[in-house]
Amino acid sequence: MTLSRYAWPAAFLGAVTLALFAARTWLQSPPKPAPTPRRAVHHEATVRYYRVRAGDTLAAVAGRTGISARRLKKLNPKLNPTALFLGQRIRLR
Repeated sequence: MTLSRYAWPAAFLGAVTLALFAARTWLQSPPKPAPTPRRAVHHEATVRYYRVRAGDTLAAVAGRTGISARRLKKLNPKLNPTALFLGQRIRLR
C-alpha cells in the first residue's frame, strides 16, 4: 500500500520535470552570433609607464613590454640601464 501511495506523486513530479525541461529548451532564444572582432585603436598621445620589479633589467622590461631597449632609452633619456630601482617608472610611450 505504501508503494502505490507514493507512485502517483512521483510519476506526476517526473512528468512535470520533463515538461518543464522540454518547454525550456523550446523557448530558449537562438544562440547569438559571435561578435565581429574590432581593430585595436592605438592612441599615441596616451603615455604609459612600467614599474620596475625585483630582478628587472632593461632587456627584461623590453622583452616583457614588446618595446625595444633602444626605444626605451630614447623615451627615458635620464634612465641608467645598469641601475634600475624597485618601483622606478619607465616610460613606454
